[in-house]
This record gives sequence, structure tokens and C-alpha cells, in this order.
Amino acid sequence: MSLANLLQLIVLAALWGASFLFIRVGVVELGVAPLMALRVGIGALFLVAMLLARRPLDATLATLRRRWLPLLIVGILNSAAPFCLFAYAELTLSAGATSVINATTPLWGALVAYLWLRDRLTPVRTIGMAIGFAGVLVLVWNQIAPASAPGGAGAGIAAVVPVPGLLAAGAALAAAALYGVAGNFAKRYLMDVDALTNAAGSMLGATLTLAPLACLTWPAAPVSGQAWGAVLALGIGCTGIAYFIYFHLVAVAGPARAMTVTFVIPLFGILWGAWFLGEPVSLAMIAGCGIVLAGTALATGALGRLPLRRRKLAR
Repeated sequence: MSLANLLQLIVLAALWGASFLFIRVGVVELGVAPLMALRVGIGALFLVAMLLARRPLDATLATLRRRWLPLLIVGILNSAAPFCLFAYAELTLSAGATSVINATTPLWGALVAYLWLRDRLTPVRTIGMAIGFAGVLVLVWNQIAPASAPGGAGAGIAAVVPVPGLLAAGAALAAAALYGVAGNFAKRYLMDVDALTNAAGSMLGATLTLAPLACLTWPAAPVSGQAWGAVLALGIGCTGIAYFIYFHLVAVAGPARAMTVTFVIPLFGILWGAWFLGEPVSLAMIAGCGIVLAGTALATGALGRLPLRRRKLAR
């Protein structure tokens, strides 16, 4: 990967890491569905404009009409539902913690591929998945367990961990799991559709799905300029521009290298949350992040490829 591509990867990670910051800022005033409907709507406009600039209109419409159902399903699984689940989670969890949970997406992808597509799951990958999910437990416990549990050491988990915290952590994990399902679904049913058309079509599907919910739950109180700024940042920066950079990296550096952004996003998620929102960064949070990333690297084979590359270079 060239220096220019590496810098683009860092910018992409910074943008996607910042999305958790802007979600936390906007969700309190706008609510879950309105915030996410605006995000995917703005993102869809940006991606459709990109698509039409690169593809003939007739060919684009033909593809969208022909593959509308799988594109709609991917839009729900990969955008509408997980975006809403992450927004709900951030009503309780910090932006940094939620960004770390998002890093379990490759673990879910590997698990879904094994259960659905019968992809091979080696012992090393299985161990990596277990390590990754253990890291999530460390991280979530640090986020939602009170400083002292009532009832002493023998108190049950319900007395130690607040129910809203458990629901928030479950929502974030469910969102990451849906990303894993969506990736495998697209691999199975949309292999003949290019990545940009897939993204634009699925984002349109997400917009159509969330628009009615946004209308029904639109906030009655006026929305502040800060919340509207978060909406624009999410839609333009964290969706439109970020997807543009991602597709460029896929084209010039390959999908595998572009996906390494997963390992950098939590660093920016924690950084932005601490810098702009004053979220505390504890040793337990750093440890949980490290465990999640180590497990993800094992489960995706990122660590397993390193010795092979060294041996090749040594010859």
C-alpha cells in the first residue's frame, strides 16, 4: 500500500470513527429513526450522484430495477437496522465503546459464513472469535457496571449490571452481527453487482425503509443547530465522502487492504469521544479494545498471514 493510500485509509478510519461521535450528539434530540433516516438519505443522494457520474442512467436504472429486492434487503441489514441499533446503544454507551463493539463485525461475518455458507473455520479463527467476544465483555462490563454492586460479591448479574446497559450492549452487538449477515448476503446474491451500485441501491433501500418511521417519531421540540450539524456530518462526511474514499481504496489497493480500516476505527472512536465529549478512557477500556482487535486479527487471518509474508521476504 502506497503512502497516499495509507493516508486515505487513516482519513477513512477517522471519518467512520467520528460517526459514533456524531450519533451520540444527534440522537438525544432527534431520536433514533429520524437521525438515521437523515443520515442514509443524505448518503444516498451523495452515492447516487457518484453512480450517475460514472454509469449511464439507463444502465443504472436497469440494474436497480432488476436487483431491487436483494438491494433492499442489504439496505435494511447493512444500514437501516444496524444504524438504528447503534444509535439506540449510544443513548447509554459511550461513543468510544460503541466503536470498539463495531470492530467485532468481522467476527460475526466469519461466524455467519461458517453457519450459512459453510466456509471453513479453523481452530485459530475459532480461538480468535472467542478472544474477540471476551474483549467485548471486558469493555461492556467497564462501561455499564456500577462502581460497587449492591449485595456484595454474591449479587446476581441483574443487580450488578443495569438493564438499560445490557440492552444497549446487546443492541450494539446485534448491529455488528447484522453487518456480518449483510456481507455474506451480498456475497451470495449480489456478486454480479458492482460495489458502487450496491452501496447506492442499498442506501436508497435504507432510506425508503426508515422514512416512514422517521415521520412517525419526528421530535416535537425544536432541534438545535448542534444536532443538525451532527446530521450533516453523518450524512456528508461519515457516509458520502467516506464511501467515496472506501471505494477508491478497494479499486487501487484491493478489498482486503481496504478492510483493514476495521482495526483503526476504534482508535478514532475512542479519541473523538474523549476529545470532544469528555468520555473517560480507562485501562479496562483500552484492554478491552486491545483484546477485541487481537481476536479480530486472529479470526480474520490478519495475524496468520504475517509470518508467511516474512518468510517470502527472506527468500
